Amino acid sequence: MNEPLFLKAVLQEKIWGGTKLKDVFGYDLPSDKVGECWAISAHPNGPSTILNGPYQGMTLAEVWEKHRDVFGNAKGDVFPLLTKILDANDDLSVQVHPDDAYGLAHEGELGKTECWYVIDADEGAEIIYGHHAQTKEELETMIREGKWNDLLRRIKVKKGDFFFVPSGTIHAIGAGIMILETQQSSDTTYRVYDYDRKGDDGKPRELHIQQSVDVTTVPHVDAASDIKTEKLENVEITSYIKTDFFDVYQWKITGKAAFEATAPYTLVSVLEGEGTLSVEAGDYPLHKGTHFILPNEIKNWSIDGTLQIIASTP
Repeated sequence: MNEPLFLKAVLQEKIWGGTKLKDVFGYDLPSDKVGECWAISAHPNGPSTILNGPYQGMTLAEVWEKHRDVFGNAKGDVFPLLTKILDANDDLSVQVHPDDAYGLAHEGELGKTECWYVIDADEGAEIIYGHHAQTKEELETMIREGKWNDLLRRIKVKKGDFFFVPSGTIHAIGAGIMILETQQSSDTTYRVYDYDRKGDDGKPRELHIQQSVDVTTVPHVDAASDIKTEKLENVEITSYIKTDFFDVYQWKITGKAAFEATAPYTLVSVLEGEGTLSVEAGDYPLHKGTHFILPNEIKNWSIDGTLQIIASTP
C-alpha cells in the first residue's frame, strides 16, 4: 500500500455540541448540536471510511483486520488510536477514564489516556484538570457532598495550549473551546458530575460515582511537560508528548518540507491552510479539515504549502 489513506470522518451529536465543525472546518453537520468529529477512528461506535485507493469504501477497522501489512504488521486486536476534533459549545461533563487493566476488566475495552491541542478558545475559557483531594476517602466525600468548587482545579486556556490527560485524571473541557484530541481507541467515560443536566429523554444523565472513585489518581499529579521544537527546512516541528500509547507532533509548514517515517504508520490532521502531499505514488491535495494515514510502505514524503498539522504515531 503506497498511497495515503484519506478518511471520511464520523460526526457525533452531543448535548454540549455546536456548529463550529461546520463554521471552521466546513463539515456537513446533521444538526446544530454536533460535538465531536471522529476523524481517524476504527472504534465500533464511529469507524472512519477510506475515501481512496484499493480499500475505498472499507472502514479503517476492516483494513486493520484484513490488511495488517498496511500498518507494518503491528500487533493488537484493535487499531490503537483515535483522533477527534471537539467543539465544546457548552461545558462537557466532569469525567475520568480508566487505565487498560480496569477498562478491560470492567468494560471489555482499552482504558483511555488522551491529550489535547487547543485549536481555539474564547477569552477566559477554562478546563477542569485534576482535583484537590488528598485521599480516596476525601475524594468520595467531596463528590457525594457536591463540593465542586473545593474539589476541582480550573485552568484558563488559550489557542495553541497542549495538555496531556493520562487515565485517572479528572477533567472537563469548558464552553468556548475547540480541541484536537489524540487518544487511545476507547469510548469508556465515567461521569463524575454533569451540572444536573437532563438528556434527550428528560432524565438526569447517568453518573458513575463508584467507578470514578475507583480509577481517579489521588492525589492529583500534573503530567510532566517536555515540549521541544526544532526548525528544519520550511518546517517547524514541535514534539508535544511521547508516551507508551502515542507520540504527538505539530508540523508548521511554509514551503516544501521533507519528512521521514519514524513509526510503522502516521496519523495526520490538517488544522490550517492548504498544500500538496507528495509520495512516490503521486500528489494529493491537502486542505483544512483533511485527515489521513501514511501507511508503512511510505517511508518518505514531502508536503508543499502553508499548513498547520497535528500528527501522531503509535
